[in-house]
Amino acid sequence: MAQTESAPRAKRKEIYTYTAPWLIYGMNWSMRADQQFRLAVGSFEEEYCNSVRIIQLDQETHQFAEVGSFEHPYPATKIMWIPDQNCERRDLLATTGDYLRLWNVVENKSVRLECLLNNNKNTDFCAPLTSLDWNETDPNIIGTSSIDTTCTIWDVTKMQAKTQLIAHDKEVYDLAFASGVHVFASVGADGSVRMFDLRSLEHSTIIYESTDGQGGTPVPIIRLAWNKQDPNYLATITMDSNKVVVLDIRVPSLPAAKLEGHSQCVNALAWAPHSSCHVCTAGDDNQALIWDLSHMPKPIEDPILAYYAGAEVNQLQWSKIQPDWVAICFDKKLQILRV
Repeated sequence: MAQTESAPRAKRKEIYTYTAPWLIYGMNWSMRADQQFRLAVGSFEEEYCNSVRIIQLDQETHQFAEVGSFEHPYPATKIMWIPDQNCERRDLLATTGDYLRLWNVVENKSVRLECLLNNNKNTDFCAPLTSLDWNETDPNIIGTSSIDTTCTIWDVTKMQAKTQLIAHDKEVYDLAFASGVHVFASVGADGSVRMFDLRSLEHSTIIYESTDGQGGTPVPIIRLAWNKQDPNYLATITMDSNKVVVLDIRVPSLPAAKLEGHSQCVNALAWAPHSSCHVCTAGDDNQALIWDLSHMPKPIEDPILAYYAGAEVNQLQWSKIQPDWVAICFDKKLQILRV
C-alpha cells in the first residue's frame, strides 16, 4: 500500500493476486493458525448455480493454489470461516444465501456440506439471508440477518435455532457481534443501528438513525463492523454514500466521526484485528483506505494509507491471524496487500 508520507519500501513482496473465472463477491480469511494465507471466495453470477472456492497462497511459488471448491445455490451473501485460531474444532465454513449452510473442509482437501439450517418450518418459501457473523468468543453461536426483518441466533453444535427475533421494521442487511458472547448489533433498510443482548432480547437499543438531510427520510444502512479491540465503537456504511460513520455506543445518535475520503460509494469496511484505532474502507472509487482514529473526537480528515485497485472494490477483509495483510476483491480478482 502506498503511504501518504514517504517511507522506505520493504524488500518483500507486498501484493499477491488471484484471478477467478467469475466476479467475486463473498470472501473471508481462514482463522486457523495452521492454515496461513488461506481464503474462501464466492462467485456472483445472476443465476441459481454459483460456487465457492478455497484458495491458499503457496509461499514458495508465490501463486495461489485451489484447495477445494463446491457449488452453492445463488451467490453467497457472506462467507465466514470458524473463528478457531487454536485449531481445536472441525475446519468449518459458513455461507448465507437462501439458507445458512455449514461446510466441513476435510484435511484441507475435500469439502462436504455439513448441514443446511432453516428456521422457516411452516413454509416451503425462504426469506433470503443477507449476512452472518460467527461469535469469536463462543464459536458455537452464529447470527444471521434476513430480508424478512428478523435476526436468528443459531446453535452450531445442535444445528438448530436458539432464538429468532424481529430486529427491524424493514429488511435487515447486516449483523455483527461485539467482543464477548452476548451483545450484537444489526442494521437495515429502516436506517437504524440497533443493539441487542442475548440475555434480554425483549429490549433493543437504537444507537443511531440515518437521515438524508433532505427532510429526514431514513437512508438504508447496509454494513456494520464492530471494533473488537474497543467495543465502544462501531462503523457503518449507508447505502450509496461515500462516507463511513463511526459510532460510540456511549453517545447514541451522534456520530463519533465521519470518514469522507472516498469520492464514490463505500462498499466494505473492516477494523484492524490488532489495533483499536485503525479501520480500512473500500469503495467504487477503486480505493482501499486505512484510517487512524486515535485523534478522535478531532475530525479525521485524511487516511494514512491508500491503495488503488484495478476496478471498483466490492469486498474487503482484514486477516485476524496475519494482521499485516488485508484482502480486497474487485471484478474477478482477489488481492492480498501487506499493510
